[in-house]
Amino acid sequence: MNKEKELQQLNQDWAKKIKSPLLKTCKQIVAGVGSANADIMVIGEAPGKKEDELGEPFVGSAGKFLDQMLETINLKRSDIYITNIVKCRPPDNRDPLPEEKAEFWPWLMAQIKLINPKLIVTLGRHSLSSFVPEPIMSKIHGTILRKDMPGLGKVRIYALYHPAAALYNGGMRETLIKDFKKIPKIIKLIAKGEI
Repeated sequence: MNKEKELQQLNQDWAKKIKSPLLKTCKQIVAGVGSANADIMVIGEAPGKKEDELGEPFVGSAGKFLDQMLETINLKRSDIYITNIVKCRPPDNRDPLPEEKAEFWPWLMAQIKLINPKLIVTLGRHSLSSFVPEPIMSKIHGTILRKDMPGLGKVRIYALYHPAAALYNGGMRETLIKDFKKIPKIIKLIAKGEI
């Protein structure tokens, strides 16, 4: 079985296992989209209204902004893998509860293990806080955090502001674009074993 098929199977298997109360209020599970061979895995918080309707992560206005940023570094969605910590939309787009994050965490870990990206890009503090306790985004955005994770070994996490927050805040938008443009250089440094 090739890796794309393995990922498809993994997502189907986990979709059957999940018993989250969110299944009663969401339209569908949003597992993720992109390449199983991606060097970059982008992880958001949870699907929003548009994502819940279309079954794909980051398809609303924040998703369009993400696509534009990808273009600036000569990448497309199909070159990376995009998912969320929680794979069902919380009611009224509220933040996911700790127990909801915990329930979906093993699924995300299985995705990371299979894809084995060189770089995990977290979008926003909710995504980052699943990897790093109590992060202060203003201090660590645009930095690489190396973390030893059970079952995964060493992973590199690149903390970025969430595109949705940056859409309405000009200063944050500029910072996010600047941080995002560092990604190709980071991938090169990882390939050389320098970070």
